[in-house]
Amino acid sequence: MNSPTRTVSTFRGSGGGSVAALAALALLTLATGCGPGSGDPAAGPSPATSRPVEDTAISAEPGERFTLTVPQNPSTREFWYLVDPRPDSAVLVSRGRQTAAAAGDGEQPMPGAAGRLTFTFEAKGKGTTRFTLLHCTFSTCQGNTATLPPDTSRPSAAPSTATATPPRAPERITYTVTVH
Repeated sequence: MNSPTRTVSTFRGSGGGSVAALAALALLTLATGCGPGSGDPAAGPSPATSRPVEDTAISAEPGERFTLTVPQNPSTREFWYLVDPRPDSAVLVSRGRQTAAAAGDGEQPMPGAAGRLTFTFEAKGKGTTRFTLLHCTFSTCQGNTATLPPDTSRPSAAPSTATATPPRAPERITYTVTVH
């Protein structure tokens, strides 16, 4: 059985670089995702199908793989995490995460530049499950590292004065996956 791969990507920011990155991703998806699959499971997953990140309701078939790709910049303490609720392992399994650094003009990673983080999931059995991705920045989370999410049971920092603005909460995106 083929294991199709679905790619969901998000690029945030106000600069033109995010538009260029999105355009490059779209071209890459078209270039690599249009050919027919080989039908051989040993050949690996079939080409990716791009979906908008705002589509938080995902349908899949058992054995299907999909990825969620988000921008990340560890040099500015911007990280993404898979947090509770985590997927029900009888329905959906996390197959890990992979980082890719942004390349410069010479296609070499640029120190301090933003990159991408890709979470991979595989549909296992029929049912519906939910999972959440948490997006932390230097102003929304404290005590986190690239692999250790913050303690989100309390605010990330206390205001220094009575008139100070309370800390912003980290962004959470919850996905609902139904396996048919």
